[in-house]
Amino acid sequence: MKVTEHIEKAKGKTLFSIEILPPQKGKTIDDLLKVIDPFMEFKPPFIDVTYHPEEMIFKKNADGSVYEVPLRKRPGTVGICAAIQGKLGVDAVPHLVCHGFTKEETEDALFTLHYLGIDNVLLLKGDDKMPTSNANKRGHQFANELVSQVTDLNNGKYLYEETANELKTNFCIGVSGYPEKHFQAPNMIADLNNLKRKVDAGAEYIVTQMFFDNKKYFDFVALCRQNGITIPIIPGLKPIDKKAQLKVLPSMFYIDLPQDLVLAIDKCKDDQAAKHIGIEWAIAQSKELKQAGVPVLHYYTMSRSESVVKIASAIF
Repeated sequence: MKVTEHIEKAKGKTLFSIEILPPQKGKTIDDLLKVIDPFMEFKPPFIDVTYHPEEMIFKKNADGSVYEVPLRKRPGTVGICAAIQGKLGVDAVPHLVCHGFTKEETEDALFTLHYLGIDNVLLLKGDDKMPTSNANKRGHQFANELVSQVTDLNNGKYLYEETANELKTNFCIGVSGYPEKHFQAPNMIADLNNLKRKVDAGAEYIVTQMFFDNKKYFDFVALCRQNGITIPIIPGLKPIDKKAQLKVLPSMFYIDLPQDLVLAIDKCKDDQAAKHIGIEWAIAQSKELKQAGVPVLHYYTMSRSESVVKIASAIF
């Protein structure tokens, strides 16, 4: 079932969903299913599975010279999605990115997902810092171009087929949104224009970057509506669980942390105390968002269950 169909079926009730990471090489799918199992109590209608690009590692030749080798530390997004749907009966939402893939590889991946009965995709620009081995791949530069390719495939339009095709995919297309502006956009209006291009290309719902101040989400939704973006906007939330994240999260995700949250975590003697503060803050955020009638509360779990289970237990 499509994400948008789940939202419509809920008839105004706020749903619970999560995002997970594929396991690192050496871990099994059973390890990941054990992480997901505690969440099943809250009946997630869909689960997002991230895609991780290649990283470069350095190897030495026999003569001592160094060369680069591309390595994907967390492979298996498509297989994990198939396992989630087959073993858990929950709709999976694989992430697809622009960078590191040719358009042809993207089309092949979409056919594979379609054959597996996967109805949803979340389409992202992805990391600009791709390995040199992928530098010359003829992929998409921007997410709206990737959205257009999936929309074309939904209409039976393939990359190199001139005639009408019997097989049409039927993907529900999700995209990302940034309540505090994407770091590469010069201002919020430019960022909203980029988001509108994705919507006009065929996006059917938006999932936001994490935020810690609900006012930023509410203001973002209002700006979207003022600019003709009417599709569902799902808030993405992440509980802080370590003191170090006061520095890591703003630098990695280009977000602001409210001063009250910063002061409270600064006072914590250890990470356990910081985790408690992070959970309580996320519970307060979730309650306010649910009261406002958001369609889904979507949690970035980092494939850890403890904190989000405690939050969901207080909300659902």
